[in-house]
Amino acid sequence: MTWRKSSYGNSGGGQCVEFVPNLPSVVPVRDSKDPARGALVFEAAAWARFIAGVKRR
Repeated sequence: MTWRKSSYGNSGGGQCVEFVPNLPSVVPVRDSKDPARGALVFEAAAWARFIAGVKRR
């Protein structure tokens, strides 16, 4: 799995989320400051709706 950092995170490495794109049905999301803590896993359709809503703001 290759994690990708959000483009909205700050350049100092804090307050950022990472996610794994292109999995067939789920999107794992984790805190970049504490990756060992684990990830939240969202259904791909729910994640897509969340991203669409964020882009509309």
